[in-house]
Amino acid sequence: MRVEETWDWLRTSPLLWLFVTVAAYELGRWLRSRTQHPLAQPTLVAIVVCSISIELLRVPYADYYSATSLITFLLGPATVALAVPLHRQYRRLKDFLLPMLTGLIVGAVVSVGSGILVVKWLGGGDELSRTMAPKAATTPVSIALADRLGGIPELAAVFAIIAGILGAVAGPSALRLIRIHDPRTQGLAIGAVSHGIGTARMLHDDALAGAFSGLAMCLTAVATCLIVPLFAAVVLQGNRGRQRPGRRPRSKQEGNSR
Repeated sequence: MRVEETWDWLRTSPLLWLFVTVAAYELGRWLRSRTQHPLAQPTLVAIVVCSISIELLRVPYADYYSATSLITFLLGPATVALAVPLHRQYRRLKDFLLPMLTGLIVGAVVSVGSGILVVKWLGGGDELSRTMAPKAATTPVSIALADRLGGIPELAAVFAIIAGILGAVAGPSALRLIRIHDPRTQGLAIGAVSHGIGTARMLHDDALAGAFSGLAMCLTAVATCLIVPLFAAVVLQGNRGRQRPGRRPRSKQEGNSR
């Protein structure tokens, strides 16, 4: 009986799931250093290992989330710490400021617009469009925007994480394929669409690319917060108005008969 009680306590203990999460991430780092394979991303490996562990042990996600709240809290200071490599590259940033801002604004508009258009093309509704639109922002920003605009916050988090993983796995190879080799441009592109997960990949590959990726992640989040409400007000409301059946105008005879 004591063994069962001990196991039940350990199964929901914060110590166990903190250890599993950190160990899974370290396993991902080890696989990346040994294989150099694009799929060997620490975040992706950690998600797979933790998901399998939670399912096998039948632990509710709410218990896992509560147990790992310390890691969630540390994401804030970790994001702020991205300013350190950016400060080290400040001299290279000054001459790149105007093209960078222009590219990030255009990129945010394309990201939000393409998300809405894909949902519409596949037959989705306005709720799913509001959920998909902020996918390129960081996960907390995507959740907050989707919740405020009437989307589905939980699904917005999934979209943001998928965008981050896809960018980290395939982004650098895709950029090299189209002959984009400038680390500043690579960092801006990955940070703008893959936020923190992509930035972690860039920091591992190149310090300069990682610095610009961190800056792009932050500025894209700000731009998305400004652009998504505009799209929701103009595009989605406009579609709703066109889809709403209008009343047939009455003729004068109909009006007089009444």
